[in-house]
Amino acid sequence: MSTLFIKNATIVNEGKEFVGSLVVKNGKIEDVFKGDISFSDENAAVIDATGLHLLPGMIDDQVHFREPGLTHKANIRTESRAAVAGGITSFMEMPNTNPQTTTHAELENKFNIAAKDALANHSFFFGATNENLDEVLAVDGKNVCGIKIFMGSSTGNMLVDNRETLRNIFGKCDLLIATHCEDEATVRGNEAKYKAQFGEDLPIKYHPIIRDADACYKSSSMAVELAKELDARLHILHISTAKETELFRNDIPISEKRITAEACIHHLWFTDEDYDSKGTHIKWNPAVKSRVDRDAVLQAVLDDRIDIIATDHAPHTLEEKSNKYFSAPSGGPLVQHAMVGVLELVRQGKISITKAVEKMSHSPSVLFEIPNRGFIKKGFQADFVLVNLNNPWTVTKSNILYKCGWSPFEGQEFAAQIKSTFVNGVKVYEDGQIIEPSSNPSQALIFAR
Repeated sequence: MSTLFIKNATIVNEGKEFVGSLVVKNGKIEDVFKGDISFSDENAAVIDATGLHLLPGMIDDQVHFREPGLTHKANIRTESRAAVAGGITSFMEMPNTNPQTTTHAELENKFNIAAKDALANHSFFFGATNENLDEVLAVDGKNVCGIKIFMGSSTGNMLVDNRETLRNIFGKCDLLIATHCEDEATVRGNEAKYKAQFGEDLPIKYHPIIRDADACYKSSSMAVELAKELDARLHILHISTAKETELFRNDIPISEKRITAEACIHHLWFTDEDYDSKGTHIKWNPAVKSRVDRDAVLQAVLDDRIDIIATDHAPHTLEEKSNKYFSAPSGGPLVQHAMVGVLELVRQGKISITKAVEKMSHSPSVLFEIPNRGFIKKGFQADFVLVNLNNPWTVTKSNILYKCGWSPFEGQEFAAQIKSTFVNGVKVYEDGQIIEPSSNPSQALIFAR
């Protein structure tokens, strides 16, 4: 690979923001400089990044790219391209595909697809069921990001909410265990109550009442209790309630935590006030809840009770999402708009840009023990983005890259725009266009465990 020299960028890294330059060679950051420097290499490609911010690429620990088996909604190729357009340079994908990723053969199949089609660095969660403990315990933690347990909101054998089954997994598994926490009995009870009242015409505004704070807290608190008792490495996904934020610590550094948590962009952005205008387009599990919940989740991000920001990108076709409440699936596409959404919160003064970078890039690297990624540092992989913080644009169908062709952010104006994205030193996106390299620059993530 040729040398790349980026000059005059405003670099954001490890709590600092400074104008400087970056030298990239052979896919890695060879050096980082503050201020002006003289650089001489007649073979180097030079980018003048005056007026642009240089940020480490986002590491998204929760996506659903729908391959194999659900590729009418999305696939690894299409969604990884939407991801790099949104400044995401690494992703970790969930096991609820078809077939489910609950065997080592299916896990290997996903890695093989990604090696060929993913434009971003990648790993895959291995799914726990009620019956596959032996396969769970055989997962190689150096190559797999973690074990996923659906403690609610799943179907078939991937719903694992029996306390003794969970004790068995939490007590024997040494890997990071990522959980979706909603108490299924509470949800089903609420669902039956409102279905009896409204039938199939249940208004979407009842979604956060059916999937309420009690359902989330009951499941999350049980997971935390088990993790403490059995010393499991627990990571709770998509926290959506103020009450749940009380479960987590901020008095020790993330590198010492055994229990961590994630917030997703939709729970930091939308509230139950948006159901009237957005309808099922913002139907997620866990549900978008009140303004109080949204603000409390953001506060927990700011004070480090919640450790990272992710997407839970989970596309469905527009036809599927347009169904009535009980038939419309939960989930929506988010990878292309998550980083600019967080940067809009920066513009609004709700979070600093250094804290945003910490939660999107630094902390996922530390939390998942990913060496040499997530920071703008000498010797690290050159995964980064150039962003114009003052180039307003509006999300429209014409600029959406998701295979499903829609976004819950349609009509939203963002001040920040991703100028270009680099994966392992290779430019893969610039000015609204995917750049297809001659050879795939993405890599499978390796974990220092």
